[in-house]
Amino acid sequence: MTALTVTTDRTKFLRLALTADAVVTGGNGLVYLAFAGPVSTLLGPDTGLLRGIGVFLLVYGAAVGLLATRRTISPAATTAVIALNIAWTLASVAAVVTGTLGFTTVGAIWAVAQALVVAGFAELQITGLRKARAK
Repeated sequence: MTALTVTTDRTKFLRLALTADAVVTGGNGLVYLAFAGPVSTLLGPDTGLLRGIGVFLLVYGAAVGLLATRRTISPAATTAVIALNIAWTLASVAAVVTGTLGFTTVGAIWAVAQALVVAGFAELQITGLRKARAK
């Protein structure tokens, strides 16, 4: 018979939520940066903006990934990630509603879908932070 290892690390859920956010964010940034032309045609915003967003997302994804790997996860840094994810969600919806970025129909759908995913990451991170703080 094989023994099962049971982990009591209360940060496991938070680490997973941060890691998933980092991977998705970094992947999205890479696509925006490497394929700005075709993505611009599909979604609407110009290539310069998409490249800038791509660089930001790569750096942000790397920072979130680094946070997830720390021996002790900083509650303040996690709260900052949550706040930035909420801000991104609100800004994405506002950009669609106001039409400021010139989204195509596909782009507007993508922006709202992406906002929902980012809001989901924020919710998972809030839950993970609560679990990590539980005594």
